[in-house]
Amino acid sequence: MTGLEKMQSQILSEAESSAKEILDQAKKEAEGIVEEARKRAEAECRRISEKSEAEVKGLEERAVSSSDLQRRKELLQAKQEVISQMLDQAYESLLCADEKDYFDMLRKMLRKFVLPQEGEICFSKEDLERMPKGFQEEIQAIAKEKGGALALSEEVRSVQGGFVLIYGGIEENCTFRAMFNSKKDELSDKVHALLFS
Repeated sequence: MTGLEKMQSQILSEAESSAKEILDQAKKEAEGIVEEARKRAEAECRRISEKSEAEVKGLEERAVSSSDLQRRKELLQAKQEVISQMLDQAYESLLCADEKDYFDMLRKMLRKFVLPQEGEICFSKEDLERMPKGFQEEIQAIAKEKGGALALSEEVRSVQGGFVLIYGGIEENCTFRAMFNSKKDELSDKVHALLFS
């Protein structure tokens, strides 16, 4: 081997050795980059998984809460319907009471609502037709007890159950419906307590 060939061989050998070192270094760096990327990817996967689990848990909790709220709303609505039906039945039972009970209720209402003034009382056509004998005198006696006077009005009102009092042009609606409406919340509370306590 000549000196030139030796020099070429040595240069090639050094070049191969240098290239091998560069490749080894590049391979180590690539492995480091891949390992770092793998660690970052695993961390990101864990973060996404934890976030997804938290979101799913939040959705489940909201669904349970929403379901519970819906159930309570439906239960409340059902209770209100039952109470309303009970009040309607009570109202209908007043209207359908036999003549004695019906006019006894009117007497009690008169004692409660008659004022110590002069006035008129109006009834429905049906009540005027079935009014017991002497009831008109009872009305006047009750008014007198209160320090007033009540005349039976010739005007017929289209009311169901009860009467209308008129004092100085001012009317006081004393019908069963008006009584029920004015006491609706109180009656609803009592029915609720009886049925659902």
